[in-house]
Amino acid sequence: MKLLITGAAGQVGEALQTAAEERGLSFSAMTRQQLDISSRADVERVVTETGATLIINAAAYTAVDLAEEDADAAYTVNRDGPKTLADVAAKENIPLLHISTDFVFDGEKTGAYLETDPCNPLSVYGKSKWEGEKAITDVLSRHVILRTAWVFGGEKNFVSTMRRLAKERSQVSVVNDQRGGPTSAQSIAEALLTIAFHVDDPEFCNWGIYHFAGSPSVSWYEFASAILEGDPTTEVLPIPTTDYPTPATRPQNSVLNCSKIKSVFGIDQPDWRQEL
Repeated sequence: MKLLITGAAGQVGEALQTAAEERGLSFSAMTRQQLDISSRADVERVVTETGATLIINAAAYTAVDLAEEDADAAYTVNRDGPKTLADVAAKENIPLLHISTDFVFDGEKTGAYLETDPCNPLSVYGKSKWEGEKAITDVLSRHVILRTAWVFGGEKNFVSTMRRLAKERSQVSVVNDQRGGPTSAQSIAEALLTIAFHVDDPEFCNWGIYHFAGSPSVSWYEFASAILEGDPTTEVLPIPTTDYPTPATRPQNSVLNCSKIKSVFGIDQPDWRQEL
C-alpha cells in the first residue's frame, strides 16, 4: 500500500504523516503548494510519480467565516478538488478516503446525526463540503467519506485560541448553546489509517459515508472550561449564540452518531478529555 496524502500542512495532514511514519507505511505527502487538487493534470502527474495505490484527502478550505465572502475559493478546494481526485481515482481504480464535516447538517435534529440523515448546510463552507461529498459519490464507488467535527491539534484551532485568550484576558465568553464532539487530529489520522488497511483488502465492500467524532458531546463553553481548567487567572463565561454573531451560521447540534464506524471497522469514539 502506497498512500498519497493531500493537505499535508493542515492539522490532520500533519497528524497523518506522523501516524504513517510510526506505522512504517509508505506514503507521499503533498501541501497545497505542491499539489493543486483541483487541477486534473497535477493530480494525474502526482499519482503517477508517487505510484499511489490509495489517496487520503485531508486538503480543505476551513476558514468558515471567510468562506462567506470568498465562496469561489471554498468551492474550488472543497468541491472541485474532491471531484478531481475522485475522477483520477476512478481512472486509476484506486480508493479515495475523504474528510468531511458536521457542517453538512443544519443542527436542528434533537439527537445525534446518522450518516443517512438529510443534509441541509447553513453556510458556504458547509455547502461546499456537501458538494464535495456528492462529487465523489457521483463518480467513484470505492470511497470512504469520513465526517468529523470540532477538530483540534496543531497550531491553529479552538484549543490554541482559548489558551492564547487566557493569556490576554481575565474573562473569556464562549457560546453555550452549540453542541458537538471535540475530535483530535491524531485520532482522525489513526481512524483513517485503520480504514486504509481495511479498504486495501480486495474483498472490502463497505464503501460509503461514516461519522467519527470525540466523546462525550459538550458545548463550546464546556470545552473551553476543560481547556482552561486549573487556570485561576481566567474566568470562562457562557453566552448564547445570539451574543456572538458570526458571518457564517453554525449548526447548533453537531453531535454525530458513530455506531456505524464501530460496527464496520471496530473504531471506537475517542475520549477527547484524555487527548486534550
